[in-house]
Amino acid sequence: MARICVVDDNDLMRQSVVEALQREEHQIAAFSDATTALAELGQQNFDVIISDLKMPGMDGIEFLGRLRERQVDTPLILMTAFATVPTAVSAMKLGAFDYLQKPFEMDELVVTADRAIQVSRLRGENDALRQSISDWQPAARLVGDSPAMKRVAEQIERVAQSNATVLIQGESGTGKELAARLVHAKSPRVGSAMLCVNCAALSPALLESELFGHEKGAFTGADRLRKGRFELAHGGTLMLDEISEVSPTVQAKLLRVLQEQEYERVGSSQTRRVDVRVIATTNRDLRDWVARRRFREDLFFRVSVLPVEMPPLREHREDIPELASCFLERIARRDGREPLRLSARAIAALTGYHWPGNVRELENVCQRAAVLCNGPDLPASLVEPWLNGAAGTESPTVSRFRMGFLMEDMERDLIERTLKQFNGHRQKTARALGIGVRTLGMKLKKWREEAAPSGEGNVGAAVTLSAGESDAGGAATGRMEPTRRAG
Repeated sequence: MARICVVDDNDLMRQSVVEALQREEHQIAAFSDATTALAELGQQNFDVIISDLKMPGMDGIEFLGRLRERQVDTPLILMTAFATVPTAVSAMKLGAFDYLQKPFEMDELVVTADRAIQVSRLRGENDALRQSISDWQPAARLVGDSPAMKRVAEQIERVAQSNATVLIQGESGTGKELAARLVHAKSPRVGSAMLCVNCAALSPALLESELFGHEKGAFTGADRLRKGRFELAHGGTLMLDEISEVSPTVQAKLLRVLQEQEYERVGSSQTRRVDVRVIATTNRDLRDWVARRRFREDLFFRVSVLPVEMPPLREHREDIPELASCFLERIARRDGREPLRLSARAIAALTGYHWPGNVRELENVCQRAAVLCNGPDLPASLVEPWLNGAAGTESPTVSRFRMGFLMEDMERDLIERTLKQFNGHRQKTARALGIGVRTLGMKLKKWREEAAPSGEGNVGAAVTLSAGESDAGGAATGRMEPTRRAG
């Protein structure tokens, strides 16, 4: 089923086209003139436009030109009884999808409309993918059989079937984004796009443009029309990460789109309607935020229709061994190695820790330990140093660096040991550290230059690299000695 706009001044022809398309279960909006249709197109989204060529006032060619001026790229099919080569050329140059000469069979129109619908939906999916490809991650599964995680899984199953707004609350690192993706994956909207916006990462002005889009010339630097996330997520799901950080101005606009399902682009007075399911996440207590007048009470009630609470890791420690094993398996697949096995003492150290950073911190600990582990078993000695002294020991890196040392020194030490772990292989080292090969190469080059003789008084890290090192990322071995800050 698609939304189709039909424009024709001939009542009989217009009704015939409408009836033919309605038999295909499409939703039709019909207009007798292009001016009225153009005004409506500023408020609604259509999959296809079908227009007559010869009409009083604004004809089909001018109508198509006006649409393209507004950067409306909806496929348009022209109908006319006065087909000429120049007219067809003009229409195609302006981007008409197809050209039907009257009289034509309604089956021909239906087939042409179906092709246009497919093109329209592919364009929309392409736009959505362009916006979400950088932060997209496949929906995984909730790991853990503890009572706390079973409650979360049950909540997700229930709320997924509704179109109401979901509020996912929990401390940082508890897996709120994963829960949001699972809600979308289990919902009837799974076939449509899911887009995400980090509300805390953008200024109020940028966030408003990101959410609602802007018209060309709306502000300095707006050199072209841009569709917002609400428009791109039409029919799908939009996740608003850290919604507690939204400014009061944007909160008011969010309230309206949640209540009325309508909004305006920045720099436009035309109201547009949208069908989007919103999932909001926050690590704040929104009720407390409301009491402090930092968050609108009416918006709180709108976003918290279906609440989901993500428990901190300390409240379901029995899931830690399974979570750690999952992380180690993921790291092994990424690095092309066999998964590491946790020793009994390592499991005891992990489950005995209070995890202020929750699941994210656990993943980071597993990442660091896996990089430094040489054998098939992961000993407790590679886990305990990263647990803030929980096991009574300190990180080898921390124990070497006291007051007077720079953060750079710790970074160099970790890079040195990681290079040694992968026998100087830069690509594997960069992947394990979560940085680019180029970034790693630039750091090594900088430290090599600092280590080169440059006269007395030179203070820098002594970095010695093998003669066979290649900047392209092959073998790179060496020793990097940390520099102590003078004084």
